[in-house]
Order: sequence, then C-alpha cells, then structure tokens
Amino acid sequence: MAASPLEQIEAIGVVPVIAIEEAGHAVALADALAEGGLPIAEITFRTRAAADVLATLKEKRPDFLAGAGTVLDLDSVRASKENGAKFALSPGFDPEIAAAAVAIGLPFAPGIMTPTDLTLAVRAGFRLCKFFPAGIAGGPKALEAIVAPFNHLGVRFIPTGGVSLETMGDWLKHRFVAAVGGTWIARPEDLREGRFADITAKARAAVERARAIRESAS
Repeated sequence: MAASPLEQIEAIGVVPVIAIEEAGHAVALADALAEGGLPIAEITFRTRAAADVLATLKEKRPDFLAGAGTVLDLDSVRASKENGAKFALSPGFDPEIAAAAVAIGLPFAPGIMTPTDLTLAVRAGFRLCKFFPAGIAGGPKALEAIVAPFNHLGVRFIPTGGVSLETMGDWLKHRFVAAVGGTWIARPEDLREGRFADITAKARAAVERARAIRESAS
C-alpha cells in the first residue's frame, strides 16, 4: 500500500515552504528541489499564483509532492483540492476549514501554538499539526512542554517559522516532530532571480542534515 502524503512528509523530514509569485517558475522550482533530494513543497496561498502553481505541477510534474499552505478560508481549501494539492496545512486551527478539508479528502494538518489549540485539533481527530510560529512561540522546549499532556495520543508536529538549517537538529531529535518546515530553502528572491542551482544546493544540505540527525537519534 502506498504511503499517504502525510506519511511521505514524515519520511522526508523537511518541507520547503514557498511563496511563489509566478506560475512560470513552478516546473523549474520542482526540478531544482527534486534534484536536491526534496521532491516536495508547501505552496503557500500568500500569493495569487498559488492555485496556478499547483495546477501546473499537477499537469507537468505529477509525481512531485505539491501541497498547499496558508490555507485560511474555504475558497483556499477548494482551490487546493481542485488544482491538485496532495496535502494542505494551515497556520492556525479553524474547525470549519479543517472539517471542509476532511470532507473533500484533502490530507490536512492544522496549525497550533497553545495547549488550547491542540486540544481543539485533537478533539477534531487530528494527530499531525503544524506548530507555528515555532521560533517566537518558544522553540523546541515550548513544544515539548505543550506536547507532554498529549503524548499518549500519538500527536506529531511540523514546526515552521524560524526553523533553519542550523536549528533543524533541535527539532528533529524529538520523536514528536514528524518534519520541519523551512522558508530558507527557496525564497521569493531566489525564484525571481533564477537561482535554481542555489535552491538545489540548499535542498540537498537540508536532506543530508535531516538524515544525519535521525541516524544519530536512532
């Protein structure tokens, strides 16, 4: 049985979080990431191009694990599914958005920052959540404390916001961290200036770092 998109995210360990401004960059971006060993991206709905980027990747790079990020409303949920997103994440927990994603079969991870957020997400049936904004919310120690009363439920997290190549190890060493999300791998200026070789190099460095961390923790 093939792994689900969320299981694939955990296997990879790193999710590039990307605000892409032009759909014309989609294929080159996917190829650059895949060449670096990261055949995955969270395409955020922070730009108007997001739906077109997802549709382009669905058509031209169907094996690439393209998901939607910054899903903040029902229109974005529908657009994600209709344009081929294989998963979706949100920075916060909105019960209506979460229920809509589940109803249309879109693998979804809501965002949490507090025990109250996590209580609501768990009650709604979610066991994988985004932890955002990870850095200013207190870092790994804060998440470790938040998780403690929920550990027996098997909750897992994708910390995003303030995570870097240098701090990945602080997160991935914890078993409750499924993967980390990173904006550093492909920034808008990298795309605008065509620095795809740099994106490949940063993707490769992230993959190698994640592998080394997990091997040392096992």
